[in-house]
Amino acid sequence: MSDPMEPSTSKSDPNPIIGPITLLHPRREPFEHGLLPIQKLIFTDPLQALIPLKQKLASSSSSSSSTHRINSDALADALQISSEHARLILDTLASVIHSEPDPLVNAHPDDVGSVGSDLRDLILFLYIQSYKRLLPRSHKDSAAVADVWPSTSAFDGYLSALSPLQADEEAHQLSYLQKHLANIISLLSEPVEGEGEESLVLTMEGFEHLGFLIQFGDKGSEGIPLSQAAPFFANSDPDMPAVPVPASQVLDWLLENIASSLEHITDKISAKENGPQGGSDQDVAMADASSSSVRASPSARNCCFIEGVSKSSYVKQASDLKLSSVKVINCHDSVIYILAPLRYATIYGCSDATIVLGAVGKAVRVEHCERVHVIIAAKRVCIANCRECLFFLGVNQRPLVVGDNHKLQVAPYNTFYSQLEEHMTEVGIQATMNRWDEPLALGAVDPHDSLSHPAGVSDAQAESAAQLDPDQFTNFLIPNWFEGESAGSTKDNPFPLPDAYLKSQLRNQKNLSEIKQILREAPLEENRKRELSCALHVYFKDWLYGNPLSLLPVTYVSYTAYKVIETLRLDGMIRQVYGFNSFSSPLPDGRVISVGGQETS
Repeated sequence: MSDPMEPSTSKSDPNPIIGPITLLHPRREPFEHGLLPIQKLIFTDPLQALIPLKQKLASSSSSSSSTHRINSDALADALQISSEHARLILDTLASVIHSEPDPLVNAHPDDVGSVGSDLRDLILFLYIQSYKRLLPRSHKDSAAVADVWPSTSAFDGYLSALSPLQADEEAHQLSYLQKHLANIISLLSEPVEGEGEESLVLTMEGFEHLGFLIQFGDKGSEGIPLSQAAPFFANSDPDMPAVPVPASQVLDWLLENIASSLEHITDKISAKENGPQGGSDQDVAMADASSSSVRASPSARNCCFIEGVSKSSYVKQASDLKLSSVKVINCHDSVIYILAPLRYATIYGCSDATIVLGAVGKAVRVEHCERVHVIIAAKRVCIANCRECLFFLGVNQRPLVVGDNHKLQVAPYNTFYSQLEEHMTEVGIQATMNRWDEPLALGAVDPHDSLSHPAGVSDAQAESAAQLDPDQFTNFLIPNWFEGESAGSTKDNPFPLPDAYLKSQLRNQKNLSEIKQILREAPLEENRKRELSCALHVYFKDWLYGNPLSLLPVTYVSYTAYKVIETLRLDGMIRQVYGFNSFSSPLPDGRVISVGGQETS
């Protein structure tokens, strides 16, 4: 269980003019994408474990005393872990670090181990491995959940819960920081020469590294140096080194800000729970799942929430998604297209859906999902506690598989849209490096959740993912109806296919050509035309809506039906074979798409 979170208070006020200047927030990324279920990283007493580790790592570094960088070899030796796990730590840290100019962030994937991490960022990363996630709340509408979750689920009792509300999560993270802030600041501080270990000071450079965990401002301020928010560094002469500040003064000021933020969040949660049910809260996850509406809410802190999409299609493009992160939560029986460049993405608690993520430059986390097909172009992906899911991956790092997983499959990336390569370049994804077939399985038990686990299971390894049979591999076609006037230059899948999958693709294309030729030449009577029309109609609707319950061969037939219809329409033969001039279907925004006709309002 997680440690109790008693609020900390400051009894002294070393500088009366210092007070909360604006709301302080925890950086969500390290807590959501930066935790690894590696037992040797979970310290019972982080401070006592990290003080000697910091000294050992500093002595092993050949860098100057102010810029220690720790490579994977030194990290593996200090923690007594494998080089594979040391590299994983650096990869993970690179994905959540706050400083974009840091060499680790900009290193080529093959050079991450040798470039290494700043010692102070590494120490903070290791410290928060002791964090325990907040347990999800129960769903407000049990009937709505029962309608979308199968009663025979292996995850019954857990998947029927919502992801924690954002305000609750933020309060939980702030409480953790409040409790551990004294230890964290002491690890970043330096003793004053000649005055003993009890007199610690924090330099402006050391203070900036707290930006790994905290930020100021309702809309985030990751582009603004953290020191500019602090009164003791804000007016420092850029040409002169800032005078170090007593660590106790920094601690008191930050605790005061945390207490103010917690009070604000508590008031907001109380108002949300006691106020009108229809009220909106931009920083709180949205309301319950609904089969009658599509819910999307922009957070005030650069995250868009897509929640409760059920039995429908949903599209987000770069033009209407100006945010850096997306969370897809509790969506069922749907097809969701997010065709935009992103920094982070989370897919949580979804079932029987197909979800396409455009280009994600930092990290993707897919958690507590069932029977979901996920198509991802990303730098890295973590799969946790999923069942019977299929992942089509274009990833530069090894896919991470953690927790209680069952019957997972991975396959190479299988789609494209016209702006994909432009978006990949924007977020730094390399199409020439796809490690989809190298999943790395870690612990089956997540030491960061707040659940009780039986003794002796902490060392069990997660079930890994199997490779999809090449004979079952198909392309996924993203309708170009979604692109409008913003067409790009991508004409094909930018990730090269392995030979076996390429042969399967060519074989399917040959079969498609043969089917189209047969249909062109078939002398059909009227009743047979009607039968063919009905069959193509059904399979076309399967393709249009993704029909996530379809098996792969059926999905291929649906795709084939679409291509046949498209070809016959272009050949002017749609009336003779399909039975009518056009097929119309509504899009989520109310527009109607017509094959053989025009898009209408």
